[in-house]
Amino acid sequence: MNQKHLRQLLKEVQAGNVSIPKALSRLRTLPYEDLGFASVDHHRALRQGFPEVILCEGKTSAQILAIAKKLLKSNGPFLATRTDPAIAKRLTRLHRRAIYHQMARIVAVADSTRKPEGLIVIVTAGTSDIPVAEEARVTSEVMGSHVTTLYDVGVAGIHRLLDKQAILHQANVVIVVAGMDGVLPSVVGGLIDRPIVAVPTSQGYGANFGGLAPLLTMLNACSSGIGVVNIDNGFGAGCLAHRINAGMGSLQKSKKIR
Repeated sequence: MNQKHLRQLLKEVQAGNVSIPKALSRLRTLPYEDLGFASVDHHRALRQGFPEVILCEGKTSAQILAIAKKLLKSNGPFLATRTDPAIAKRLTRLHRRAIYHQMARIVAVADSTRKPEGLIVIVTAGTSDIPVAEEARVTSEVMGSHVTTLYDVGVAGIHRLLDKQAILHQANVVIVVAGMDGVLPSVVGGLIDRPIVAVPTSQGYGANFGGLAPLLTMLNACSSGIGVVNIDNGFGAGCLAHRINAGMGSLQKSKKIR
């Protein structure tokens, strides 16, 4: 249940097209539905603007499918992250518009009626960082943001990044994904005045410590305006960037109204 569906239901009740008992039946699962092993949060879209997202890691196939079936009943956007090919195949059978984004490891159903807003630019240091960046991209796009990507423009060949500065300046927010030394967010932060979401990845040799080294580098970045999410957390970066992007769009609209 989201604001659009709730508003339509209230209009139908007001017009007499839907009885109060039927309306109550449709609202019965708010704010959540207890499945025993999971409490499906049907109220989340009303509170946060996007439905609950399934993290597939650690869940059985039966649990994932049961949760997905409940969430898909709302006919809203849908995300299942960290999916393997086997469960992705089963999830895509549940909805005709479900797509498996293999690189991102996400099964998604986008809202085809929603026009993408603003601009998020996603930058990666190397090609090995792309899977995490793709998780961020798909997340942001399904939530409603317009996204552009700049992949493999790390500091080992800084001219590649400098050649793309015009695109960076067009963004409302930039996601920077990097493993190894993790220095790229600080470099990007020194070039632009946009908020930056930094994502450390676990890509790198032994002293990378599975992403801990770039995480610490990003937390200690000398450039201002950088926020850091957890290691390999493309979903968290995509969600945060979308909210910043959407917030800037709302601010611009309010200024026009004045």
